Amino acid sequence: MIIVVVFYTTGCPKCGVLKKKLDAKGIKYEENNSVMEMLALGITQVPVLKVENQLLEFAEANNWINQQ
Repeated sequence: MIIVVVFYTTGCPKCGVLKKKLDAKGIKYEENNSVMEMLALGITQVPVLKVENQLLEFAEANNWINQQ
């Protein structure tokens, strides 16, 4: 099973878009809005989709979702 995590902040429109696309495709995911964890991973902008150990920024995340 692929582990998918959405790193997001509240009120972020792009974050909402990614979550809706994941839901529409039936892809199960975890949500994480811990700033400390994001900074530890080097994430400075959201949304970021973590698929297994790969971090995908918005455009890459959209492409990955579309391919599922």
